[in-house]
Amino acid sequence: MSHAAVTQDDIRETEGLIRPYIRQTPIVRMAGADVGVGADSLVLKLEFLQHAGSFKPRGAFTHMLGRDVPAAGVVAASGGNHGAAVAYAAMKLGIRARIFVPTVAAAAKIEQIRSYGAELTVTGDRYADALAVSERCIEETGALAIHAFDHVATLKGQGTVGLELDRQATDIDTLLVAVGGGGLIGGIAAWYRDRIKLVGVEPCAAPTLTRALAHGGPIDAEAGGIAADSLAPRRVGQLVYPLAAQYVAQTILVDDAAIVQAQRTLWRALRVVTEPGGAAAFAALESGAYVPGPTERVGVLLCGANTNAVDFVHRRAA
Repeated sequence: MSHAAVTQDDIRETEGLIRPYIRQTPIVRMAGADVGVGADSLVLKLEFLQHAGSFKPRGAFTHMLGRDVPAAGVVAASGGNHGAAVAYAAMKLGIRARIFVPTVAAAAKIEQIRSYGAELTVTGDRYADALAVSERCIEETGALAIHAFDHVATLKGQGTVGLELDRQATDIDTLLVAVGGGGLIGGIAAWYRDRIKLVGVEPCAAPTLTRALAHGGPIDAEAGGIAADSLAPRRVGQLVYPLAAQYVAQTILVDDAAIVQAQRTLWRALRVVTEPGGAAAFAALESGAYVPGPTERVGVLLCGANTNAVDFVHRRAA
């Protein structure tokens, strides 16, 4: 399928479809100096405030509201956030959901999936392993597959992040977006096209889009690092790739230390808790891996916050 199959009109229609079920997440404007980065004008999109703790419900609701769901319900494989989103959407719509996650999935995400009432199976070491098991389940049950990134419905849903940000911050020149399978950056690329500079940020240990762009198409990459539960699917999606190849200006790699430092800075400066994948885009800016021009107006998407790695979560009041 051509990337032209995902249009701005598709995304507008999708936004109307899912609007009753999702939050419009806020933005924060600040001087880069407020968080120790070299950008005069900085816009943070707080998409981690979305239901289920990440941008993923946008795609999950798009599937369930726009496709025929059989009596067998839905099945999804996930590093964690997509599974939580599918479980949440299924709970809200009264649909049976079975979720498959790898052992690398964060405890916070596993707890969240269970809290929404989905049937959960933990299997394999990485996302690709869980995906293989989920595909067997789909064959056996006839359930509807809800792919985490490589489906038109997913791209349309995630594209609503771009539509929403475009309304909130008409003045940004550049947007930094974390990349795993690429559903988020692909959907955003389908919305913005050439109107802004779109920069993909990946962990050094999971360079899926970087490898694909160098190769000329999706190809397996390493799937490790601190953000492996959200940004390490082994390869970027087939439907994502042409969007990224045409509209993503560049990709940047950040190491685990930079991601952890970004989490700390966001907490210190803004009292914002992000998971590693959710802080990766900011890490590119803070670490100096991406250096904006003197008057460049930079947007950063903070896309997920499903983590228990903060010292007050399990602390009892005195």
